[in-house]
Amino acid sequence: MKSIYVLNGPNLNRLGKREPEIYGKATLADVEKICRETAGGYAVEFRQTNSEAQLIDWIHEAIDRGGGIIINPAAFTFTSIAILDALKMFNGPVIELHITNIHKREAYYHHSYVSKVATGVIAGLGTDGYRIATTAMLAMLK
Repeated sequence: MKSIYVLNGPNLNRLGKREPEIYGKATLADVEKICRETAGGYAVEFRQTNSEAQLIDWIHEAIDRGGGIIINPAAFTFTSIAILDALKMFNGPVIELHITNIHKREAYYHHSYVSKVATGVIAGLGTDGYRIATTAMLAMLK
């Protein structure tokens, strides 16, 4: 059984502290717990980085070891063709996830490179989006 990779981009390590009126009060540890509980016995690789290069390396790892990727690339969503290119190499399902509804925010949040390769996109459901994404990923991997 290949792992579900849950990859989180820059500033998500500050969840619960960074603009809680926008992102909520749940911490990244809370989000990890949600994903692991929802996955049941399914293996989860849950990671966060502020480095674009590290995120790309984890996508490369998932190409070899992962069954599916849930990715919240945060600001890299709107800037990184390199992450797009890495995700293009992944043969399994990819769910793009955003805690906020990026389409209700400033215009520079409206163009996602990741959406071009994502199997599905979840946005605006808060940290509960991770539970929904994990549930959807389990269904896709059956």
